[in-house]
Amino acid sequence: MSGSADSPLARTVAALQPRARTELAELVAFKSVADPAQFPKSECEAAADWIATALRTDGFQDVALLDTPDGTQSVYGFLPGPAGAPTVLLYAHYDVQPPLDEDAWVSPPFELTERDGRWYGRGAADCKGGLIMHLTALRALKEHGGIPVNVKVIVEGSEEQGTGGLERYAEAHPELLAADAIVIGDTGNFRVGLPTVTSTLRGMTLVRVQVDTLAGNLHSGQFGGAAPDALAALIRILDSLRDEDGSTTVKGLAADAVWEGLQYAEEDFRKDAKVLDGVELIGNGTVADRVWARPAVTVLGIDCPPVIGATPSVQAGARALVSLRVPPGTDAVEATQLLAAHLESAAPWGARVAVEQIGQGQPFRADTDSPAYASMAAALREAYDGQEMQTAGMGGSIPLCNTLAGLYPDAEILLIGLSEPEAQIHAVNESVSPRELERLSLAVARFLQSYSPHVVG
Repeated sequence: MSGSADSPLARTVAALQPRARTELAELVAFKSVADPAQFPKSECEAAADWIATALRTDGFQDVALLDTPDGTQSVYGFLPGPAGAPTVLLYAHYDVQPPLDEDAWVSPPFELTERDGRWYGRGAADCKGGLIMHLTALRALKEHGGIPVNVKVIVEGSEEQGTGGLERYAEAHPELLAADAIVIGDTGNFRVGLPTVTSTLRGMTLVRVQVDTLAGNLHSGQFGGAAPDALAALIRILDSLRDEDGSTTVKGLAADAVWEGLQYAEEDFRKDAKVLDGVELIGNGTVADRVWARPAVTVLGIDCPPVIGATPSVQAGARALVSLRVPPGTDAVEATQLLAAHLESAAPWGARVAVEQIGQGQPFRADTDSPAYASMAAALREAYDGQEMQTAGMGGSIPLCNTLAGLYPDAEILLIGLSEPEAQIHAVNESVSPRELERLSLAVARFLQSYSPHVVG
């Protein structure tokens, strides 16, 4: 095939990039963190309304704001294709991670800003850019003979929270998202310019652990040394989740799987992760083993007195939010049970421990030998000037994937997206490469063109 710059479709995709930037800026401006404790719910509602309007403007039918069981909204739309054509579901999510330390952002997190050839803003890559990618592909196809398949679009409103609202909604309305192929636009290339599909996802479980030792805080001079400190107990419990080399050690949970496929050079990982000079990586095995094939525990937050304003007190209670990434081949429900049992058994001094599950999602493994992957390989080859498609794992979670795989066992599920390492998703100064957005928009368009014969031909 010719290079992407040589085809009429590619030129149309390129011509649509100014519109893509304008719309991405509008979408990034919504502070759509699906946690009303951090940002008003109205921000997510406004983002959902914006998406619904965009779908209607582009000719989608049956556009609806779906009130999911977790109290958030997902946006659905249907674009009919030719009679007898297959159906492709395009997925993205509009909710985002909180901006963290806004002072650490070079430019405002909710204001799309161009700098050094990239567009910066929370959600630019993860995953508002994914929606813009899908819309750009569809708009380009309309200018070149129309869209050859039926298209369903679903844009989730609580993916980052892991609360499972859309999963439960889909289970209650199984006909809504039924499709022959599903393109999840929420992963990313292994490197900028290297076309990559994600073949595995780690699952996730999220728990809150509460430790209590006293009826109330005590003066550390009068009682310290004998009174059991809840914060110290919590620290010991959390420390038990890692071995000396930093490997995750949840009792009963296997942590020795090996990744076979594209490898992740340690020097590249250090650069991508911005590891400070002299600081060692944690765990054992290859980097790919550690981030794609094995469990990983992370302490996301601890409730305890801040340093400023702290008093000389023995703490009566403390709590933490703990995430466990669950590798393919491990059941997330079982992993949650093992994690809870480990946290409870690790309590020192008879401290009282209560573990509450907050969120959970199963790991996922795609069938990369399916016809849809052949179509995507050809589409990516054109979009990336002849480069062959690579397959890689992803340490993150997209809980909806397993729900869709269970509901539609014959559907082919592909994972692509804009979250390559330089995007720094979930961190400060998140950004998207406009060149990646252009290339992947073309790839989605070419995929939709080439997929139909594999299914109905």
